[in-house]
Amino acid sequence: MMQPEKLTLTAVIGLFNLSGLYAVAYAWLFGMSLWISFFGGVIAYKTLPRVQFGTLQHKTFPIYFVLSIILGSTLLGLWTLSHPAVLTHYSSPLVADVAQAYTLALVILSQASNYFIVGPLTSKTMFERMKLEKDEGKTYSESGVSDKMKALNRRFGMLHGVSSLANLGAVIALGFHGLWIGNTGVRL
Repeated sequence: MMQPEKLTLTAVIGLFNLSGLYAVAYAWLFGMSLWISFFGGVIAYKTLPRVQFGTLQHKTFPIYFVLSIILGSTLLGLWTLSHPAVLTHYSSPLVADVAQAYTLALVILSQASNYFIVGPLTSKTMFERMKLEKDEGKTYSESGVSDKMKALNRRFGMLHGVSSLANLGAVIALGFHGLWIGNTGVRL
């Protein structure tokens, strides 16, 4: 019969290593992504008036995207440093370690496109639409809105869709990476 492992100060201090850092960074990124994408936004949408919801999203998403870029870059850097096959076989995406690096790069690129391009355009369109609602005295969804409002609605819908797809791609990639490290270990 095996003896249970005793928790000592040395064992606790030993937890602070690159593998532990990697696991915590991954958990933070994946948990945050799931919460923002599937829970927090839905709760806010159902709870807050539309204008306040839009303002909250405008303030929340840039922070989420920056944290995703930082944490994703940290994971990619640690993965690349500890898996030499990434650098020697970078053009072979079927090499498992390379595939995981590409997966992490997809997360970074998706969230960077949201932070630097799609997110600002979406916010700008949302605020233009809010201003036009005040000017016209109608909400964007009422019948008889102006052609300008219809154009803003189409642009907002398209940008929101692109942003959502990029974010969903990042969440799926993180899920794939989590399944990989859950089955093979972090191995740093």
